[in-house]
Amino acid sequence: MKMRGGQLLARALQEKGVTQVFTLSGGFCNPALEGFMECGIAVINAPHEQVAGHLADGYTRITRNPAVCLVGPEGFATAVPAMMEAWGERSPVIFVTGSSTLKRQGSGGFKEIDDVSIAAPLTKYSVSITDGERISEFVDRAWKIALSGYPGAVHLSMPVDIMFSSFEEDAMRDERPFDRSAKPPPRAWPCPEDLEQALATIRQAQKPIIIAGHGVWWSRAETLLEDCARKLNIPVFNVPYHQKLLSEASDVYMGLADVHQYHPSKLAIAESDVVIMIGTRLDNQMNFGNPPLFPTSTQLVCVNGSHEEIELNRAADQALLSDPGAFFSALGALEPLASDWIETNRCWRLQWVEDMIADIPQLDDDRIHPLQLAIDVQAAMNDGDWLVIDGGNTHFWSEISVNIAGHRGLKLGNILHPGTFSMLGVGVPFASVAKLNNPDKSVVVISGDGAFLSGGSSIEAAFQEKLPIVVVIDNNGGLDCISQQQERLFSKQQHFATDFRDIPFHSMFEGLGGYGELVEKRADIIPAVKRAIASGKTACVNVKTVGHISPIVLATTSKRDRASIE
Repeated sequence: MKMRGGQLLARALQEKGVTQVFTLSGGFCNPALEGFMECGIAVINAPHEQVAGHLADGYTRITRNPAVCLVGPEGFATAVPAMMEAWGERSPVIFVTGSSTLKRQGSGGFKEIDDVSIAAPLTKYSVSITDGERISEFVDRAWKIALSGYPGAVHLSMPVDIMFSSFEEDAMRDERPFDRSAKPPPRAWPCPEDLEQALATIRQAQKPIIIAGHGVWWSRAETLLEDCARKLNIPVFNVPYHQKLLSEASDVYMGLADVHQYHPSKLAIAESDVVIMIGTRLDNQMNFGNPPLFPTSTQLVCVNGSHEEIELNRAADQALLSDPGAFFSALGALEPLASDWIETNRCWRLQWVEDMIADIPQLDDDRIHPLQLAIDVQAAMNDGDWLVIDGGNTHFWSEISVNIAGHRGLKLGNILHPGTFSMLGVGVPFASVAKLNNPDKSVVVISGDGAFLSGGSSIEAAFQEKLPIVVVIDNNGGLDCISQQQERLFSKQQHFATDFRDIPFHSMFEGLGGYGELVEKRADIIPAVKRAIASGKTACVNVKTVGHISPIVLATTSKRDRASIE
């Protein structure tokens, strides 16, 4: 019995356990779509290829199981930004693109583009399927590469002649591996001598802190992290630009390791004698491991689950190749520290929250500060609800408010936001897949107006799939993050080419069949958000705010004025 290449592709992905595909349907991809239909794999048709990519990325981050983004050759170009966002967050999305005929490759075929070369720097594996009989092999290879070691997106280019041609359905099934179902990825186990050296350093520490990131999430070790930190009385910080590993309500979680957005982290790092970095990089966010962020007297121990990460942590005093879960198991065997160090961190956090609340500018009721908006939005939410953040200054103010809301007792289900590249427009796609996976929870997006305009077409996917998310627009009339930088950088202290006209975002939602409401006074924010949630519709609360520069933008503006962005 023979099957088209696209159908074989679908079967191979089903064999791996893929349950969700995101696409913008195109002629090049029809055999694969037929295969997904036959296999019972859910397919969501997005209004734009970049939206399809963000949906797949968000779905993968939430479930930690790869989703598929399927687009045609011209759609590949518009999916590249989503590929970059996934790459920055190590999200193992499977990108599949239909491509021009293999038979005439290099001859100017219909919609021919060198997608393999373009995707190569943004993925762990980018390859063209050159033989229809090897489709299952290519899928198996891509899947294992995506999940092993340092996770990341992969790209399979499927030429149209292979997509449409027919092949034996059991082609090459007489070769190993005979069982091609999904298996847990191999984990790195620490060398005993290297592990003991790291533990000896930590054993002598009086003021250690943990900074945890991506590697902990993808290895599913966040519960071990919390248990270990609680037993040993070690404060935990989250690397910036990554979804939270621990709840703000956790008694060991202290906030972001970001000295601009969260001052207690600056105090903790400055007084620490050992910093244990687990599953993250010594990149620009961590000042490449250098002073003044990390004192010269502080020992820097980096634990990573793959050699790729180790190579990025050249500045570490000690580097340990180990799966985070395996390391936590060994770390948890140490004797606990005296509790005064973690209590000091808790006091710093409490004082910071109180100071931030006291320092919110007291504006008139009809001049809404973005921090006050972020605080009120979260005040309208309940435990277990999901918060999605999108934008520049909107993102930064919302991160600050998350700590305040957590201190007040809000236990969010989780938080999603742009990653390392600060890609605008991910908010609505991320919220849509959050709702898809948590239908009984409310999902609220707080988005800058510029961020929403960057990916606004994605709202149609939410309407199409009947996903009642709530989008709160921080509407300050322009790209406030950029204009605030310009006003401090330009000699005339003005901003340029960053303003928008007055856009009735709430009316857009009403026109599409959803719920919309305009808010111009602070007292109306919480009731409006609650009404939007209760509407049961895809909803928008359009809030008129006054632009205010966030602490992190103020800090980076100062650096750029000195001709340095690092």
